[in-house]
Order: sequence, then C-alpha cells, then structure tokens
Amino acid sequence: MSRIHEALQRAYRERGTLPVAEDNQVAEPAITPAPEEPPPVKAGFVLENIAGHPWKPLVANFPTLTDHGAGVEQFRRLRSHVYQAHAEAPLKTILIASGMPSEGKSFVAANLAMSMARNSANNILLIDGDLRRATLHHLLGAPNAPGLSDYLEGTAELIDVMQRYRRPETAEDAGEDIVSNLTFIPSGKSSDNSSELVANHRIEELIATVSPHFNWILIDSPPVLAVTDAVDLARAADAVLLIARGASTPYDVAQRTQAAFSNSRILGFVLNAVKDVPRNGSYNYDYYYGRSEGAGRTGEAEDMRE
Repeated sequence: MSRIHEALQRAYRERGTLPVAEDNQVAEPAITPAPEEPPPVKAGFVLENIAGHPWKPLVANFPTLTDHGAGVEQFRRLRSHVYQAHAEAPLKTILIASGMPSEGKSFVAANLAMSMARNSANNILLIDGDLRRATLHHLLGAPNAPGLSDYLEGTAELIDVMQRYRRPETAEDAGEDIVSNLTFIPSGKSSDNSSELVANHRIEELIATVSPHFNWILIDSPPVLAVTDAVDLARAADAVLLIARGASTPYDVAQRTQAAFSNSRILGFVLNAVKDVPRNGSYNYDYYYGRSEGAGRTGEAEDMRE
C-alpha cells in the first residue's frame, strides 16, 4: 500500500467522515437503489366489447333518420361545414353549447352525430355532458346509467359507461335501423356537484383515452350562462359549436355566450327553431326542419365571429 494511500486513510480516520476499509481492501461505494417501475398502463378498451342496447329513438326528433327531405339535407350541410372546419385546422372533439336552456343544443348534437355516423364508416362518440338536465338518452331511447357522472366520480370504468346500438331480437321491436358506428356515453345520475366533477380533469383523461378510437367526438353541454360546467368542458374540446333559438334568444345573450368561450375556437352559431326565413343579402342561412326541445323549424345561421 503506498504512502499516499496510508496518509489518506489516516486522515479519514481522524475526521470520521468515511468508514475505513479493512487492510488491503477498498471500501465499496454506496449503491443507489434503482427507481421503482411505474405501474403498468391499463389496456385500452376494444370497441367490440362495448355493451349494446336496443335504443328506441324518438323518430320525430331525428330528421337525420330519413333518407330524403329538407331536414336530412340541412344536417348534411351542417356536417359539411364541420368537415370544412376540420380541413382548415385539426378538429375532432366538438362541444355543442348554448347560452340558456331550451335552445335546442341536444337536438342539434344528437342529429349531427347521427348524420356523421350514418353517412360514413367513421366511428362517432356522442357524450351527454349535461349532468344536471340530461336529454340525449331520452332522444335516443337509451339507458342513462351508468354514465359520465359515475366515471368522473371514479365509481365506474370507462368501458362500463359506454354503449352502442344493438338490434332487438324480435322484428316487431326493431324500429329504425340505427347505425352501429355510433357510441354513446349518457350523463348518468344527476349530480348537485357537477361543477366539481367536470373541473377535476377526468374529462380530459376520458377524451385523451378514447380519442385514438374515434373519428369524431361530440359533447352536449349545459347552458353556459346558467352554470360554469360548459367552460370547463370546453377545455377538453378542440372547438365549440354554439346554438341559439330563433325569435327567442336575445342578441345580447348570444354575444355573452360567445364571450364565455373567448378562450376556445368557435365554429359558429346554429340558429334553431326558425319560423320566418329572413331574406337579406348580407346573411347566408341554411335551413333544416324537425323538432327540438320544444318544437318548430331549425336552421343554421352564419358564423358570428368578428
């Protein structure tokens, strides 16, 4: 052993800073334990494993279930506008919103989803994000539980809250031929703390998980001027499509609705329940017909962005 090494060992002993190795041995360095491996990622769901239910939609509320007529044509036109917006910038998840209740957002969301599903091989996901006043399950004639609120609370798995159409076993119960590529997540049980559930970021986790499996995701939201849920839901969406009711929604309400989503990409307004068609060269109106959360004609209005 060299004198230099002996001197170093003597200095360490005097300071008491390091343990001294036995003669003719070198102290082994401390071993840092390897970091624990993260828990395995849960396997993604398979579309074919989603439970099927014999939906019984209210046909009067679905002009898109017909093959001909003004209603189905105008929803096809609205669908084309959405496809054009997708061509201009990435777009998959759309929040359907309105300022006040009963302006027809659920009617538009359901029919737009049906139009997208019926006329293509794309997989469409429709989510009822109105945890206070669920409507979509009534329109589709589908079960409402378990649903989104159960998933957000952590009491149900994602695969458990998703459902698809299954043809009834008996021909007399078959009803309308609903497309098989439409998946639905109902709202689930009504919740008084819906704002807290929507704000807990599990909705973003849901969208991130299902996004690779669907071409389009449509979310029906509660009215933005009544509750704050819609703004939180918009954070999980790529864009917002706004709904107003003809001869009912005040212009200042429409402006406030648009302002509430100032941090979101707004695709435009859909004007619902139009009775008298205005003829003005500065406006471009497209009309479709059908019942909404009330009754009457519906129509798509121009983009209201400045």
